[in-house]
Amino acid sequence: MATVDKSPPWQPPRLHPEGHPFVLGAAALAVLAFWLVSDTLGWLLVLLALAMAFFFRHPWRRTPVLADALVSAADGTVTHVTQEEPPAELEMEGVRWRISVFLSVLDVHVNRVPADGVVERKLHVAGRFLNAMREEAAIANERTLIRVAGSQGDYAIVQIAGLIARRIVCLLAEGDRVTAGEPFGIIRFGSRVDIYCPVGYHPWVAEGQRVIGGETIVAAARPLTPAGAALETRAS
Repeated sequence: MATVDKSPPWQPPRLHPEGHPFVLGAAALAVLAFWLVSDTLGWLLVLLALAMAFFFRHPWRRTPVLADALVSAADGTVTHVTQEEPPAELEMEGVRWRISVFLSVLDVHVNRVPADGVVERKLHVAGRFLNAMREEAAIANERTLIRVAGSQGDYAIVQIAGLIARRIVCLLAEGDRVTAGEPFGIIRFGSRVDIYCPVGYHPWVAEGQRVIGGETIVAAARPLTPAGAALETRAS
């Protein structure tokens, strides 16, 4: 699918704020190790700082400008595309498509808003730390649930912790106005994000497909657009 790129030609690399303590801490220890211990330990800590910078990278994205579509909330692999009712905690009616994206430890872990709207409900539910790829993780694992009122109907995002991911960060609050592609949180070290689409939406992705947070359209109010259709985009 072609896009109309309206973003600046180049943007400086970014690091998510959640990564600052990890990167700076490892770098500081590396300096101390070079000075007080050994070069070997110093270089190992330099590699650790680089690994932390890689994990917490926050790349710029070009988000399609479409009022009737949802973009992926995360980078990763689509593991489930199913029709079901959202979790009861979200207080949403109607069977709708659920699209689940699994994030490996190598994926970008910044989470992004799927579509414009207003946050109506946000809650955190304590739970277990099962493998996030398992179906039961949606209701058994620790998670943060967000319901958003969009122009085409309400939708929801669920951030789900996993075996390694033990910290969910969500910067949204009830009443916040959000924009498609806007970063809103992060899950550390491997996780899963579910999107519950507005009623009547059609999935644009399939299980096993790789998606890019803030860029890949995962569902829309109409069937999949033929290849080659141009879309306006904005930087996010």
